[in-house]
Amino acid sequence: MKFIATAIPDVVRIAPQVFGDERGYFMEVWHERKFESGGLPLRFVQDNQSRSRRNILRGLHYQVRQPQGKLVRTLIGEVFDVAVDLRKRSPTFGRWVGATLSADNKHQLYIPPGFAHGFLVTSDLADVEYKCTDFYAPEHERSLAWNDPSVGVVWPLAPGVAPVLSAKDQAGVLLRDAEVFE
Repeated sequence: MKFIATAIPDVVRIAPQVFGDERGYFMEVWHERKFESGGLPLRFVQDNQSRSRRNILRGLHYQVRQPQGKLVRTLIGEVFDVAVDLRKRSPTFGRWVGATLSADNKHQLYIPPGFAHGFLVTSDLADVEYKCTDFYAPEHERSLAWNDPSVGVVWPLAPGVAPVLSAKDQAGVLLRDAEVFE
């Protein structure tokens, strides 16, 4: 496995080693010892999977209590995956980083606790799977506005195309009004 630094050092892109032949391919997506040696000593307690169609934007979500670290990958299709640093004392507070995760590139993105997370589907259909370091707690979930100008995420939407959002995500708050991490 290759652990690739991003513009925010705590967010790490992982490129697995893929072994392929005429039958298909094999790869390890999680190996505790390899992640530890790559600087990511993690414990996961929950796996989630979603299916979405083109231009669906899920996020930017986070939990103010029981914050979750997430190891995200795309099983089918392609997404633009985004993490926003919500740790008030961090030198990268309010900054974002994004990565294209696809069934073709097989990359994963590790997003630590203290970040908002979301993705935009850029293919016709996408299945996204992610491991979590803590359990889902809906009473602690919050949503940061996907289009907050102070954060400035550059989503790869075609000109004139608006993302499809859930009611919860339409009600996302601006960073200046959001509950953040100390």
